[in-house]
Order: sequence, then C-alpha cells, then structure tokens
Amino acid sequence: MHRSRLVGGALLTCFALVVAAVPVTSEPNSNNNNSQKLRRAVTVEGVLEHERALQAISDASGGANRLAGAPGYASSADYVAARAAAAGFNVSENEFEYELDFLADFEAPVLEIVGSTSFVAGIAGASLGGDFGSMFKSTPYELDITAPVWAIDLVLPPGAAPNTSTSGCEAADYAGVPDGAIIIVQRGTCTFAQKFTLANASPAGAMVFINEGQPGRTEPLWFDFTGLDIPTFAATVETGTVLANGVLSGDTGLTARFKVDWRPGTYTTHNVVAETKTGDPNNVIVVGAHLDSVGVGPGINDNGSGSATILEIAEQMTKVKPRNKVRFIWFSAEESGLLGSTAYVASLSEEERSQIAAMLNFDMVGSPNFARFVYDGDLSDSPPPPSGAPEGSAAIEELFLQYFASQGLATEPTAFDGRSDYGPFIEVGIPAGGLFTGAEGIKTAEQVGMYGGEAGEQYDQCYHLSCDDIGNLSLIALDQMSDAAAHATISLAQSTQAVNGQRGKGNFNTEPAGPPAPIATIRGS
Repeated sequence: MHRSRLVGGALLTCFALVVAAVPVTSEPNSNNNNSQKLRRAVTVEGVLEHERALQAISDASGGANRLAGAPGYASSADYVAARAAAAGFNVSENEFEYELDFLADFEAPVLEIVGSTSFVAGIAGASLGGDFGSMFKSTPYELDITAPVWAIDLVLPPGAAPNTSTSGCEAADYAGVPDGAIIIVQRGTCTFAQKFTLANASPAGAMVFINEGQPGRTEPLWFDFTGLDIPTFAATVETGTVLANGVLSGDTGLTARFKVDWRPGTYTTHNVVAETKTGDPNNVIVVGAHLDSVGVGPGINDNGSGSATILEIAEQMTKVKPRNKVRFIWFSAEESGLLGSTAYVASLSEEERSQIAAMLNFDMVGSPNFARFVYDGDLSDSPPPPSGAPEGSAAIEELFLQYFASQGLATEPTAFDGRSDYGPFIEVGIPAGGLFTGAEGIKTAEQVGMYGGEAGEQYDQCYHLSCDDIGNLSLIALDQMSDAAAHATISLAQSTQAVNGQRGKGNFNTEPAGPPAPIATIRGS
C-alpha cells in the first residue's frame, strides 16, 4: 500500500516542534546558491546537531533504536519533517506497509552482567561482529529478566581437538537449574533440536547458546527455533566464557540481565519528502538518505550520517531559488531491503519518473575508519548492476571526482550495484550517484596512506551493531563528505547539462568548486 499526504503541524510531536524552533545555522540573509557559499554554510556542527537529535530520539524511544515501524523511527521522521517545513520546504509523507522478519528486534536486545560487563548486540543472521544477538524466530517473543547465570556442562576454554561437549544433551544436565535462570548451553555431540527441546522443558527462563569454540567455530550460531518457547540469544564463545566466570557446570556466581523484544509482522511506515517550492518541476533532483536504523541500535553512522547531512544541506538552501526543483527524501525500511525507496519509485507515474533528472544517495558518510568512496557510475571499476547504469550516471560520478580533485582529496570507486536506495531509481532508468565511507569492509595499508586510520580494521567496526552511536563518527569524514554532497546538490540544482543536456540559466553551467574549505580537526579519524 502506498499513500502520500502533506505534513501539517498537527502531525508533529511535541519533541519535533521544540527542535523545529531552533533556527538554522546559515547567516540571516545568505542565499547559498552556489557551491562555495553552500559549502561554507554547511558545517560539521550543523550535521552533528541533527545527529545528536537522532541519538536523543533513540534514547527516548524505549527501544534504543530507530527501526522502521517502531517509535524511534516515527519520532525521527517527525523531527526531519518539522525541520524541513521550518526551512520552507513543501513536506509530505509517502506511506507504505512492509514485512519485518529477520531484523525483528523491535527494541534493542540487552545482555549484561549486573554491575560489570555490557555486551555488544548484533543482528540475527549476520556474522559482522558483535557479542550476541536475538535468535531468529518467526513468532514474537518478549522477555526482560535479571537472573542468575547457570552453566550447562561447558568445555571452556576450548582445546585444539574437536569439541566433545555434551552440554544440554541430557535432561539430567538441567538438574538444579533455578526457576527463571539464564543458562549457557554449548554446541556439541547431540543435535541442536535435542538441546533446545531439553532447555525448553527446563526451569530456565532464558538461554545463551554458544558455538563449540574450535578454530572457525567461535562465532554465534543463527537459526530459526520456532516452536520452542525459551527466549534465546546466540553468542560468541568469548561471551559465553565471560558469562561462565570460570564455572563449567552449575551456578556461575553472576547475575545478568537478558532483554529481548522480537516482533516480526507487518508494519506501516513512511518516507519523508521535502521539496523546494521553486525550480523546474520537469527537471527534478532527488537527494536521498535512509532514515531507519537496524533494531539493535541507534544507527548514528548507518544512516544518521547521511540523513543529518542532507537535512543540513536542505536547511542551508532555505533562501535558494534553484533552477531545478530539489526533492530531499528520507527513506524508511532500507535495512529490510530498500523497501522505502522501492515503495517511493513504485508510487510514481511514468510521467513523474521521467521528470527526475538525477538521484544523489548518501548512505554512511561518517565512518570512523573511513575511506572516500564514489559510486562507480561509469562502471569502469565494477561489474554493471542487472539493470545497467542509466546514461548520466557517469556524469554524476565525474561531478564528485572533479570536486574531490579540486580539494586535493583522493577517492576510490565503490560498486554501482544498487545496494542502497539509489537501486530502485536506476532500475527505472534514472541516473544516480553518491558517496560512501565504508561499512564492513577492511581498510588496507594503501588506504591508510590515502585517508589515515587503521589497516586491517573495518571501516566501521560498529556497522549494524548496538555501538553505532554518537561516538561512532569521524568528524573529518563528515566534514569532507558533507561538503562534497553540498557541492553536487547545488551544482545539479542549478544545471543538469552534463547529466541530461538541460542547461541552467545564468553562470551555473561551468561553475568551479573553488578553493578547499577548512577541514575540521576536532577529532581524528
């Protein structure tokens, strides 16, 4: 289902109305109608203002996330809509329904030793890091307990030989388990089904399930355990070892909190659309970023960074009367498979699609161990997406490359594979491009020479984890990428000649980027 409606004041929450009253940071009479002026107005502090607001929304939501369909996303959308409306844009909602399944942590899961260690939550079905995550289940389950931790015949630390753990294979293994205890069960010897069935019949209130611990078998085990009632976390062997506290069987002497709120189902959510009141309606520039996070955390880099960046750009364009209409879109449910952008493109008529000249996408532009990646619109360094690269995408890539070259900043191409919200646009022939600072990929020594940072580490070590919070940002990356995003936005807002041959009026067709703007040195990479 797709439904669009204008956003009025009655829709905005009290929180959003309060933050909407904060004035934008541009000079009172500035008309930031070219690259140099807009880049000067777009600041790291301006981006961080929105990032802090998204963090506060996540903290206040009760779910510690901004998952599409959950309260944190709704408040994030209200915030963005309020700020965009206050900046003078025509704001509307593009509503749709979606299925929440493998990312169904409606609230962020919690596993912590009382008075001691808090473990980092990750995503069921992924092996990208994190200490634990909710075990996949196709029916809802919810629990929040603080209880003693009980070890079930563990083999820790594991040896080099194949694990011979019989943890949880016999009903006798659960003798003495207190009612409601959090048990640790280890893989080995008997089937998963046997372990889970016996654990489910025990007095335990929750289970932490760990792997064997042999080389290559230390990461969490993710699978569907539908039909069993015992709430379960998959955890790393290291997490299980800490929880066991040196005890292989019986009371570990520790008390832990175990919280899970897993809610698969159908949810209603919406994209936020903010459009300039002026500009050619037949030559529209879409500037997009996804606003939702995964369920395990606030998503301040993924993708609070892109959402905050385009909101800062929009606010600094409040006095601009662009030659081409600019449409900022904050997409929902990207994390569930580009569902917001897919719904938006599907809601457009053929005529409305033909009016979009270009789409710019900004998904993760503040990675702490960043690289400067530009989407490979000319396909010179990556295989083509199934739909191919629409004509004009190469020109958008070149716009970014020329800008970074003018600033003396090195870049690399990233695959133009449709992995983010530009994907549905290129599928219908709309040229696209954008920026990316890296996610789960590993930085090389050569890249350290180009950008600084740490070789052998992920670009974002908190990618899709609960630690993707306000501390998980590089201000240098935010500064450089927000300037590049501002340059591309205002350049195409004034002329799309290089993309589709449509000339802008005035002197906007060949405007150079100008000298480098000062680079923030508030915090290292």
